[in-house]
Amino acid sequence: MALGTEFEADGRRGERFSARWAVRAARIVVMLPPRRIEWSLKQLNRGSHPASFEDAERWRRQVVEVSPDAAGRYGCLMRSVATTLLSRRYGAWTTWCVGVRTELPFAAHAWVEADGKLVGEAGDMTTFSRLIVVGRHAKSG
Repeated sequence: MALGTEFEADGRRGERFSARWAVRAARIVVMLPPRRIEWSLKQLNRGSHPASFEDAERWRRQVVEVSPDAAGRYGCLMRSVATTLLSRRYGAWTTWCVGVRTELPFAAHAWVEADGKLVGEAGDMTTFSRLIVVGRHAKSG
């Protein structure tokens, strides 16, 4: 085994542990009412710095790798909360958003953003209106 490979394997194990921790914590957080989730995440984002898009993509990918529920079609709330919690683990903060589609068919969705861009979202998100936003200096509404 090459010297660098051993270090990478240990680092990867630590990342997976952190992602699992974030998913477990998210399972608890998502059981709260929406305004309580918002309040809790606002408390956690104090003292953080904005996440880069590349980091946010990596954290989202890690969450999806360790949780089939978060990876699923209806896992957006858990996936977005877990990604946000994982970002905070590294001292950063992704912008956490919850919104609704303003055109038929109605749909609710939760997602994260970084550097002003949607992280890992496929499809047309322009028809969604934000209802809750928790980010660095973000306001709801």
